[in-house]
Formats: sequence, structure tokens, C-alpha cells
Amino acid sequence: MAPPVRTPRQAWIDAGLAVLAEHGPDAVRVEALASRLGVTRGGFYRQFRSRDELLEAMLGDWERRAVDDVLQQVEREGGDPRDKMRRAGMLTFAEDLTPLDLAIRAWARRDLAVAQRLREVDNARMDYLRGLLESSGVDPEDVEAVALLAFSVVIANRLIKADHPGQSRDEVLRRARRLLFE
Repeated sequence: MAPPVRTPRQAWIDAGLAVLAEHGPDAVRVEALASRLGVTRGGFYRQFRSRDELLEAMLGDWERRAVDDVLQQVEREGGDPRDKMRRAGMLTFAEDLTPLDLAIRAWARRDLAVAQRLREVDNARMDYLRGLLESSGVDPEDVEAVALLAFSVVIANRLIKADHPGQSRDEVLRRARRLLFE
């Protein structure tokens, strides 16, 4: 008799991240994930000791994808510092990562451990941006302000729903990029 097929650990993590992005951390429940994956709850406990262990693995996976994978791809593709800044911003806040990033930010408002993980991720992102700004010739006294403004624009863009009379959001964002980086 063939051994039973086991749902890989990464499948549970991916399902958990999808539920987190869609419905928040309280919706990340073993039974709901098993149903989503079309498997039994027992398979979960062959991969994780507890829901908390899954949540920890999900945060670790998000950190890797949000920082390590993005920076590796940007560096692999190369270019001047401004190209790298644009690419890092596009990858960091791409359509697949943005809902997850926003869900983790909301979660961090009520969970100190998640807030610390978010702080570490944001610090890594800001450190990389600072280095690129410095190497692109931004006045050293302005590096921190430009980094904060640029980072804020990218995050707030997903939260602000205002209209821009006579301009599209993309036009306003292009102008903001020009003001910050040129």
C-alpha cells in the first residue's frame, strides 16, 4: 500500500498567507485552511505543532518574500541606483504582496510581536533605500527625509482613495517619483 500523500508545509503557509491577506489573522484557522486545501486537519499537525507555529512560519515566509527575495532580484538585475529604487518599489508593493503587507500592518497594530517583525522588515527596506539614495547623489542631509517620503507614498497610495482632479493616480505618482528622485 502506498503511503498517504501529505500536504506540504509550504501549501499550509501559502494558504494561511492568502487567508491573512483576504480576511485578517483571526481567520487563519486550521479547519478553514484544511477546507481550503481540500484535506483533513490531521495533515496540518504532521507539519506544525500548533496554529502559533504556523503563524510564525507565515511571518517568516512574508519576511523572506518581502525583503530577501526582492533585494536579491533587484541586485541580480542590476542597474543604477534610481533603477534599483524603482524596481525595489515595484516588487515590494506588487499586486501579490501589497494585500499581505497591508494585512500585516493591520495585524501589527494589535500584536506587539508582529509589530516588531514589521519594524524589522521596514528597517531593512529603509536601509536599502537609504543606501541607494546615498549612492545616487542625494544630499546626505536629505536622505532620511526622501526615504521616509518615498516609503510613505508607496504605502499610503494603497490607503488613500482621494480623487486627483484633472489627473490620474498614475500621473500623480509619476510626478511624485520625479519630485523625490530627480
